[in-house]
Amino acid sequence: MMNATAEILKTKIESFSPETLEAFAKMVESFEVNSKPAIPQFQLDEVLYRIQFHNENPMTKLDFYENISELKKNCA
Repeated sequence: MMNATAEILKTKIESFSPETLEAFAKMVESFEVNSKPAIPQFQLDEVLYRIQFHNENPMTKLDFYENISELKKNCA
């Protein structure tokens, strides 16, 4: 299905005038999604800090329960 749709679009795009093609390209660029992660940076930093601390202090408990619950809630 997706290949058929892509082929139909390709055929139509190939028939565009240069001006229409340029306008279409600009329109498609505006659809592009920013590739930022859905997880807030402060949570990524906290998880990294805990892993580093645990690596330096292996006798400590590595507990991510609160962070994982928060991440699930924020990313749901």
